[in-house]
Amino acid sequence: MSALLQVTDLRTLFHTDMGTVRAVDGVSFFLNEGEKLGIVGESGCGKSVSMLSIMKLIPQPPGEIASGSAVFEGRDLLRLDESEMDRVRAKDIAMIFQDPMTSLNPVLTIGRQLTEAAEIHLGMSPEQARRHAIDLLRQVNVPAADQRLNEYPHQFSGGMRQRVMIAMAISCHPKVLIADEPTTALDVTIQAQIIELVKRLGEELGMAVIWITHDLGVVAGLCDRVQVMYAGRIVESASVDELYEHPAHPYTLGLMGSLPRLDGQPKARLLTIPGLPPDLIHMPEGCAFSPRCPFVHERCEQERPSLERVAEGHVAACWLSIEEIEARRGSLVVEDRTPHGRGDENA
Repeated sequence: MSALLQVTDLRTLFHTDMGTVRAVDGVSFFLNEGEKLGIVGESGCGKSVSMLSIMKLIPQPPGEIASGSAVFEGRDLLRLDESEMDRVRAKDIAMIFQDPMTSLNPVLTIGRQLTEAAEIHLGMSPEQARRHAIDLLRQVNVPAADQRLNEYPHQFSGGMRQRVMIAMAISCHPKVLIADEPTTALDVTIQAQIIELVKRLGEELGMAVIWITHDLGVVAGLCDRVQVMYAGRIVESASVDELYEHPAHPYTLGLMGSLPRLDGQPKARLLTIPGLPPDLIHMPEGCAFSPRCPFVHERCEQERPSLERVAEGHVAACWLSIEEIEARRGSLVVEDRTPHGRGDENA
């Protein structure tokens, strides 16, 4: 079975006065129908830019999609003109952003923003579109949906605004939903509700979901597969169970070590990953993670590792074997090897 979405060697650059930023540097991945894929990494690693590139939402200039392909149902999205891409964004691939207040129009009612897509892309009459909007709000658990259509975004709480954004995203029954850290600005209780909502809608509507996050804990109960990004590249990809059981990259270990355990296992001190991500204008010659890696050796600083198979459906970009990683995992001590003492940063 061919993948619903196949991304190959995607490279996105930003041309600045300081130099060219390689924000996405050779990313390849696939997404199957109905699959839930997590993309994990700290801020600036290229998670969001990868998805914005696929959606052709990168401002050009200063941005440039320099190479690669994103084949969706036999068509390369990166080769479509703007009118064709508008139809894809409206009906096939939808995206939820971090801050709904900057995505919703503050001077239009929620009802108008929900009915517009149904009228334009589904050919509904205004009355049909209104009934459709009410159904959508009920699907995402907004109470008194018929009354709230007449309200404005500022009259909704943060969690309710995010529910409205999800309703807008599923309005035309997309095949892929991209969720770009949609719970970042919400409190923990609301975060859990939004995650469960997206999970339920994905199952009910048969949507594939790409969930972008910095938190490996979020993807554990939501995703089928996860890929870990660092400095514009994928450094590990596996099923969720395989990744948690046998992490094969030191960066993944660092992310996992920063999570508190809730499974009854003995408690250990939470780890931090010292230092800062590399300068994407002046990348290290070898592995980008080597200045922060507790297992670094000479080859890491001289050669960039490529993604290699470590198990069925599991690849990682590290010169150490998975056996060496697991042997050192129990005694992991993270030291700050970043030049100039740039300080610590939580994973």
